[in-house]
Amino acid sequence: MNSFDTRSMTSVEICAWASSLPVSRAREARVLLAGDGRRCAARAAAIIEKRLAEDRAELSRLRRMYAYEQKAWRNGTSLVVGVDEAGRGPLAGPVVAAAVVLKRRCLIRGLNDSKQVSPETREALFDEIWRRALAIGVGVKDVHYIDRHNIAQASFAAMRDAVGSLGLVPEFVLVDGFKIPSLQVPQRAIVKGDALSCSIAAASIIAKVTRDRMMVELHRKYPVYGFAQHKGYTTRQHLLALSRHGPCPEHRRSFLLVSQSQLLFANLDDQAE
Repeated sequence: MNSFDTRSMTSVEICAWASSLPVSRAREARVLLAGDGRRCAARAAAIIEKRLAEDRAELSRLRRMYAYEQKAWRNGTSLVVGVDEAGRGPLAGPVVAAAVVLKRRCLIRGLNDSKQVSPETREALFDEIWRRALAIGVGVKDVHYIDRHNIAQASFAAMRDAVGSLGLVPEFVLVDGFKIPSLQVPQRAIVKGDALSCSIAAASIIAKVTRDRMMVELHRKYPVYGFAQHKGYTTRQHLLALSRHGPCPEHRRSFLLVSQSQLLFANLDDQAE
């Protein structure tokens, strides 16, 4: 902090500094600004006060998202696992599940349901979760498994694999949506749990980013479908590519839109001949 001399900063520079300063240093910054009598210093101080208020609100939100974990901890359970999956709805690619054990009082700013944060934020959260989690497990079921067993069973199997790959013995599982069949661990299913539990939210981030990266790799192999953009979900771009090129080996042929596109492509091929 002492390396900053606010008196030498212009009005624009001091406000930009206050806006970009890490929150962890904001309280020190208030002391520094108190000795600068200029109006721009007062504006910078107001920016810092606003950021501190927003940070307090964020920490309060995160503490509320530990309600389910806190209940389990109070009942004597130490290792609480959050589980979620990504990729139930797409027409192509694997389904990916993640299991995450967070340390107590591990407040990761910005942590939320993966669908509620931007791709850039998800990437940053992914790295932060990997740094700070006590344990992380990932399970993947490919398109062949999905077509053989159906997407629901593939999702549950990926979840069981994720829990099994944690490297420790879980005591209690919090899962988004529905209970995981045949899981030999006490569990609680929470509707929209990825927005209500920090552990499940962390699992949703790990699962989503892991799967997105896999779809980017598949894009390099099958570029005509645009997997890097839509990640296999039902978009106009994806449906047009399916109608023009037919399904690739990574498409889920048990899904109606894929099987219909296969028939359409076959008909178009026959007409071309």
